[in-house]
Amino acid sequence: EKVQVVTFMPNEGPDDLYAKFNNAVAAFDAEDEVLVLADLWSGSPFNQASRVMGENPERKFAIITGLNLPMLIQAYTERLMDANAGVDKVAANIIKEAKDGIKALPEELNPVEEVATAAAAPVAQAAIPEGTVIGDGKLKINLARLDTRLLHGQVATAWTPDSKADRIIVASDNVANDDLRKELIKQAAPNGVKANVVPIKKLIDVAKDPRFGETHALILFETPQDALRAIEGGVPIKTLNVGSMAHSTGKTMIN
Repeated sequence: EKVQVVTFMPNEGPDDLYAKFNNAVAAFDAEDEVLVLADLWSGSPFNQASRVMGENPERKFAIITGLNLPMLIQAYTERLMDANAGVDKVAANIIKEAKDGIKALPEELNPVEEVATAAAAPVAQAAIPEGTVIGDGKLKINLARLDTRLLHGQVATAWTPDSKADRIIVASDNVANDDLRKELIKQAAPNGVKANVVPIKKLIDVAKDPRFGETHALILFETPQDALRAIEGGVPIKTLNVGSMAHSTGKTMIN
């Protein structure tokens, strides 16, 4: 009881997944707290669950990524042990069990636990004056990709390290004007890589700004039209990697 399964098929796009999450949540009672067990941090299921969570601030949600079998079993065990436990307590117990369930034999393969040290307070950096030339003054575009889902699991875990980019730039007027989507994309960035969401005009300006001479960027476009505007505006993209684009009425599928 009170369990919904959300699938994501190869021919579906983010909006299809978003609708499925909304339907799943609607199947529960209005006062129910919602626990989402998803695969990858920054994957499409996580991104769309985060979107639904952000649009329902009055409702208690928790999203845990890295789903494995110990986690799934513990989720059901928590319900059997205390049907009234809140999602905060349940999530904490599930995460502990999921981590403890990952072990190797022979034992020497298991990594030695490191004691966490308190992180130093971040130091505020002053803005670089306009006109400053850094490096050769030219933005390095390591990869330009067209992908309806923008920053998702495949981009975070495969394309970003493969491209050796140190910054992800999502170029889209629609997303730049949507505060919720902007925040979801920023939090989906892989460790050590900063993600920015900018309108197309800003990307064109950045490509001509000498202050970005040492920036190695992975640029993500949502539509072919956005990519074309950027290229016509002077962004020096020589090759465009075409990823997933959800099919819908009015589009022509090409091979």
